[in-house]
Amino acid sequence: MSSPLRRVAAEADERRIVLVTGGAGAIGAAVCTALAEQGRQVVAADLDAARAAAIAEPLGGVGVAMDVADPDSVTRALAEARERIGAMTLLVSCAGWDEMRPFITTDEAFQARVLEINLAGPMRVARGVLPDMIAAGFGRIVLVASDAGRVGSSGEAIYAAAKGGVIALAKSLAREVVRHGITANSVCPGPTDTPLFRGLAAASRDGDRLTQALERAIPMRRLGRPQDVAPAVAFLCSDEAGYVTGQTLSVSGGLTMA
Repeated sequence: MSSPLRRVAAEADERRIVLVTGGAGAIGAAVCTALAEQGRQVVAADLDAARAAAIAEPLGGVGVAMDVADPDSVTRALAEARERIGAMTLLVSCAGWDEMRPFITTDEAFQARVLEINLAGPMRVARGVLPDMIAAGFGRIVLVASDAGRVGSSGEAIYAAAKGGVIALAKSLAREVVRHGITANSVCPGPTDTPLFRGLAAASRDGDRLTQALERAIPMRRLGRPQDVAPAVAFLCSDEAGYVTGQTLSVSGGLTMA
């Protein structure tokens, strides 16, 4: 039988609110579901506010419109979330975007877009929610990066550079905010069957061969699924991961190994 103190701690834990950026995407939606099952209240933030609400509301949460590349949009979304549901002490940064292009064919506009969404976005969102975590003396930050940021990826040089920056951001935050009871880690999916991946493959002249080659190269002989990534994120958000910070967890079916 649990003690009264344990019951109070469990009840407080259930009230912790998690912000999931890119919450209407394939991985983001899976993360929202996994965290709701963990007892969290979910704020799904996405460019597609209607879909974010459709995902979060059946889970007892809320959906808000957020463009992580727009500082004003981030500020408005965080203010709306606080007003509707409360202060957020957990952050999962899933929002991302890419197109496969040889580096030599990229230009300043493409570079700026990739970096704004994939690197500056997580920075500004983390900066926006950290005061809530510091005030609470508790926090979990999980930045969804990519194995491209660990090992590089042909045709995705700028994206890989951005995701490498996300990994470094998580490590740096881990050092800065640990004294406030906040952990920061990154999760790096390998090739994962999402609409974004399918769009990248479809845009490539050799998309089918690329997918088949990846499936052969992955020791588990299949692409990842959003449901493969979500449990790793949920673990790093949990109290059981309270002594884990500054780490980079690959979820790639063994395609890359530390």
